[in-house]
Amino acid sequence: MIRGLFAIGALAMVFAAPPSYVPPRTPWGDPDLQGNYTNKYEANTPLERPDEFAGRRVGDVSAAELADLREKRQKEFVERPAAVGPLQFRDPLDVTRGSRAWFLVDPPDGRIPPRTPEAQRRIERYDASFEASLDSGLGGIMNSRDGARGSFGAGPFDGPEDFTLWDRCITRGLPGSMMPYIHGNSYQIVQAPGFVAIRYEFVHDTRVIPLDGRPHVRKGVQLEMGDARGHWQGNTLVIETTNFKDRSTYRNANAATLRVTERFTRTAPDRLEWAVTVADSTTWARPWTFAMPLTMNDGEAVLEFACHEGNYAVPHILSGARASEHDHVKAATRP
Repeated sequence: MIRGLFAIGALAMVFAAPPSYVPPRTPWGDPDLQGNYTNKYEANTPLERPDEFAGRRVGDVSAAELADLREKRQKEFVERPAAVGPLQFRDPLDVTRGSRAWFLVDPPDGRIPPRTPEAQRRIERYDASFEASLDSGLGGIMNSRDGARGSFGAGPFDGPEDFTLWDRCITRGLPGSMMPYIHGNSYQIVQAPGFVAIRYEFVHDTRVIPLDGRPHVRKGVQLEMGDARGHWQGNTLVIETTNFKDRSTYRNANAATLRVTERFTRTAPDRLEWAVTVADSTTWARPWTFAMPLTMNDGEAVLEFACHEGNYAVPHILSGARASEHDHVKAATRP
């Protein structure tokens, strides 16, 4: 509890809402968070503090330093080698509008706490190749599990289970579904009395979150995006999520003990601050928190993400693997 309060305090000190700003209200009296949002401008921002800022907090970075970082990140995006990237999706992302040098605000050193011995033993059997690229690539938006090598790996590809949940158009999980990527960074928040719904463009997830104080579902029920319950703390929407599925928990956490707490605070007419506290005492030495803004932009409304309909990669890779096997067999039996 003390650590949770410290995380809130650290977040408030670094990214506090202007005291004069009062968010509008819905007809039934809740703070109005509704609208279309994007965090595309935050793409290419690392989750953890870069080594070049060792000993500093994210709030210590000067405006001039941040401007230099944004120009560098935009250049990296534009000059990516020809492959799947932002320009292939006709979206330069405009990361020169990014808001911070890194996302993690607690612990104050900007680093994810060390894993527990139990977690190290548990994760040894997983393929952590995607986690290694968390700050700059796919690791930030999906999980890697034993046997799920993914289309960005070298195989072997014996069946659909060898692909990630993202490859298979199932989910990016939580909080992965709201982490900025090379496209699909659009979200919509809709409110009704007693409920909030959040739509995610990428992999078409939608969460419907009750605010009426009902308990979480029983432990035996496990969901890809977890079971969410929300409440208001002043003008902040707090969403606590449990009951995850093992295959889609964030960063290989323990699905049985993981708790993700999100805080949505409207800090300006066109901006929400999204803060996420990840707590799992069987995986990390202490809870940790990251935060980023969501910018309201009706030009970035959620579009259809017809993932299954256009997902030719999985059948093509599998058929290619079978053709390769056939060629090897022919070569081995050739007189």
